[in-house]
Amino acid sequence: MRIKTPKEKRTLIYKTIIRWILYYILIFFSFVLMTSGTMLKPVLMIPIALCIAVNNNQIGSALTGAACGFLIDISCGKLLGYNAVILTFFCILVSLLFELYLRNRFINILIASAAVSFIQGWLDYKFYYEIWNYDNVERIFSTVTIPVWILTVISTVFVYLIIRLINHFLLPKEHLTLEEAIKTN
Repeated sequence: MRIKTPKEKRTLIYKTIIRWILYYILIFFSFVLMTSGTMLKPVLMIPIALCIAVNNNQIGSALTGAACGFLIDISCGKLLGYNAVILTFFCILVSLLFELYLRNRFINILIASAAVSFIQGWLDYKFYYEIWNYDNVERIFSTVTIPVWILTVISTVFVYLIIRLINHFLLPKEHLTLEEAIKTN
């Protein structure tokens, strides 16, 4: 690792600010897509929140998961905070998994996104439809929940590519500050 100069520290701060601005612009555009059109569309906030959580610490992951969860609640007309709690928990879990055990590979993110979006869709189905014992409620699961889940998993490919492009240019490299270099010797 190299030692970080003051100019590199300023560049790091600017890149970090620009990276987070681009993340939240992407979240805003996915919110606009979620609130328009028909009912069968991917829940883009889930793969976006998880892809952001892969490369960030737990606090940033939790805040991003909560923001995306609240936007899902607003766009779907659900109880405010329901998806925020679910997505915050899974963003922290994914951040920890990728920090400690998993590599930042496409297949790992695809599996995590598929699992989280299925759990979110299944809980949504259980708490909003099946618990009330409506007639033919299983048709909602097969005609709405499963297609939305499949579309969400497919959209993970595109979200991953966009976030990877942002991270390639704006994610900070591993450097040591002068103080850290002196302390390690």
